[in-house]
Amino acid sequence: MPSSMLVKVICLSMICLVLDIPLANAALSCGQIQLTVAPCLGYLRNPGPSVSAPCCNGLRGIYGQSKSIADRQSVCRCVKGTIFGLPGINLSALSSIAPKCGINLPYKISPSINCNTIP
Repeated sequence: MPSSMLVKVICLSMICLVLDIPLANAALSCGQIQLTVAPCLGYLRNPGPSVSAPCCNGLRGIYGQSKSIADRQSVCRCVKGTIFGLPGINLSALSSIAPKCGINLPYKISPSINCNTIP
């Protein structure tokens, strides 16, 4: 039987996906982003030496689809509003997840990030 927290995250993500109104010209809706990063929650709560392939593949997909400044800022707002609202997130794991997945972000992911300054 799946973990009850995972079931809750998936249900929440599905609800967000169904109810989400995508931003104009956004590559992905926040609901799609939430579903894509759901495999990363285990690592963000209990970091290990490596990040799972589904997590990294999802992050690389989001990164690849975020072509414009507006797309990247939209992803930032979604991640900031979602991830930092979840209990038990390890902030150093969050900061290290992009480099561990081979993604070179030109900014640091943190609770104090100003998404409006994302290039």
